[in-house]
Amino acid sequence: MTDPSLDSAVVLVTGVMASGKSAVAQALAERLPRAAHVRGDVFRRMIVSGRVEYAPGAGVEAEEQLRLRYRQSAAVAEAYARAGFTAVVQDVVIGEELAGYVGLIGVRPLYVVVLAPRAEVVAEREAGRGKRGYGEWGVGGLDRVLREGTPRIGLWLDTSELSVEESVGALLSRLPEARVG
Repeated sequence: MTDPSLDSAVVLVTGVMASGKSAVAQALAERLPRAAHVRGDVFRRMIVSGRVEYAPGAGVEAEEQLRLRYRQSAAVAEAYARAGFTAVVQDVVIGEELAGYVGLIGVRPLYVVVLAPRAEVVAEREAGRGKRGYGEWGVGGLDRVLREGTPRIGLWLDTSELSVEESVGALLSRLPEARVG
């Protein structure tokens, strides 16, 4: 049995790269009776020419493309929620951008879950992945943005010692803490 407060809701699962967002968001969506997994990175990859990757000092165009991606994923999440699905959004939305993203979502209830495993755990996970996402950021740099520059919105979970299923269980058991508005 799932929490009925998740019906027609939006759940943002965020954190740094290799924090477990994809796996946790997918597992959460699979546990719900009607859910869509909205992968923010899909909107980044849709730009096939002229894409500017967001990195330190990348400039205005990179910031505009990042915010375009956020607006697109928010709009898709809202459409799913209005159609009666739980929209589980997964993306790197940290720093000052988190408050901005929350402002893009008009549907309620809205839940924000920040996966915040320790930096050394993220570095180990990143080393074991087939893809590399950090580039110029470095794990430590992005971890600092998360911990020092991100407003404490929603539920923050240290998933360093948790499996995917344990992370989903913790999220569901502490769901009221994740509710925003």
